[in-house]
Amino acid sequence: MSEPKPRLLSLDFFRGLTVAAMILVNNPGSWGHIYAPLEHAEWNGCTPTDLIFPFFLWIVGVSIAFAMSSSKANPELHGKTILKAIKRGLILYGLGFFLAIFGKIISAIIQDTSIWEAFRTVRLLGVLQRIGIVFIISSIIFLKVSNKAIFKALIVILAVYWALMTFVPVPGVGYANMEKETNLAAWIDRGVLTEAHTWASSKTWDPEGILSTLPAIGTCLFGILVGVWMRRKDVDNASKVAWLFTTGTAAVALGLLWDLQFPINKALWTSSYVLYAGGLASISLALCYWIIDVQGYKRFTTPFVVYGVNAITVFFLAGLMPRVLNLISITQADGTKTPLLVYFYNTCYQPFFSPINASLVWAISYVLGFYVLLYWMYKKNIIIKV
Repeated sequence: MSEPKPRLLSLDFFRGLTVAAMILVNNPGSWGHIYAPLEHAEWNGCTPTDLIFPFFLWIVGVSIAFAMSSSKANPELHGKTILKAIKRGLILYGLGFFLAIFGKIISAIIQDTSIWEAFRTVRLLGVLQRIGIVFIISSIIFLKVSNKAIFKALIVILAVYWALMTFVPVPGVGYANMEKETNLAAWIDRGVLTEAHTWASSKTWDPEGILSTLPAIGTCLFGILVGVWMRRKDVDNASKVAWLFTTGTAAVALGLLWDLQFPINKALWTSSYVLYAGGLASISLALCYWIIDVQGYKRFTTPFVVYGVNAITVFFLAGLMPRVLNLISITQADGTKTPLLVYFYNTCYQPFFSPINASLVWAISYVLGFYVLLYWMYKKNIIIKV
């Protein structure tokens, strides 16, 4: 833990808004009752929920530019900074892996079965794991190459991924395609991770899979380029905002145009999706920066700033809590056992709202509950860094 340092308030606000939204959509009261904007697109296409993860990776890129620019300017610090980035990335991966295996290990202990069975079926990749991997690689790229080269790397990444997914025949299928179970990314996931270690809901592909990590790095590099621009002292605030709006609008337009041939798809993290989401993130930060840092309207920011300064902490805790509570059961009058979380939802929410509104109110309550903890940490100047 450390004392907070001066930060770009609009970036903390945007990060906090993104993480709060992530927790909201990840924790409905019932997965069978969700408003459409709070669900992911079934495959191709993009809902507001599909923008949350790329927004966060994009923000990671902006943060890298702010945090590591002084080290980039001094080659003697590169080695030390890279080691720190690797350490942080591995911790992020470890936190994600812990969430994936925690319930399996506890269940094995309760059922008196082999703990090692949990490792044979644990998912190896996921949201925190992807953040960790992308953070390490993007940090090294930022430190070791010029800003112009980063832009070129972004273009190459998007073009190479498009070519791989569009032209490389999938073994066993015979042709390139974008279907869920037969595309190249899914084939690689099954071959390398095996079905035992992919996403439990699919088993044949992983939305945070191996090949799609490549364009996810592109999302982070997009954010780095924005961060480099925002740090410039020779550019006035109005020009920064105008550049962000222009760049963001152009990226959105290019993404929509590319969507005609290479569909916007979160699960595959397509190149069109990188441009579309990155462009919207740029426009969003431009609005936040102009309103908060330039015009000085800051009073409304606190609820999301408290989320933003401890983003990874709250995301981890929000993932851990339901896993813990679902291990505790309540015995009903008829002798059946119900997980504590389900019992609480059925008792305190379902009787008072329609099914879809009960699910939404539960998710909002979840976000507000963590806000209380985060606000206390914020007032105590507690920032937990991984």
